[in-house]
Amino acid sequence: MIEIARHRALALLSECTGDDIWSVQHCRERRVPQRWIEELTDNYESGFQSNSQTIYVKNQLTNQYQGIRDVDLAMRIAQTLGLDVNRVTATASSRRHIVTAIKEAVMDGD
Repeated sequence: MIEIARHRALALLSECTGDDIWSVQHCRERRVPQRWIEELTDNYESGFQSNSQTIYVKNQLTNQYQGIRDVDLAMRIAQTLGLDVNRVTATASSRRHIVTAIKEAVMDGD
């Protein structure tokens, strides 16, 4: 059973940065499979030790946010495309680097 067409998976992957949390509504608008939304949705809390830990919604600080981290979505897409996610991301040092490594592996045909 195909969960998502390859062209849709690639389009979603192209939107991932590693830095964002997508709302459930945004995921539905982007046609993320419902099963993935159910599997990946979580509640996140802002951290305040550094700005990179803080969650903003429409440029406003928020303490909690429900959604899907785009790094998790990128890893799910990579699995669907048949990538060995652990191998591809083994040397990645941040969420952004994980997404970049996945995108490069897809482009290289790994």
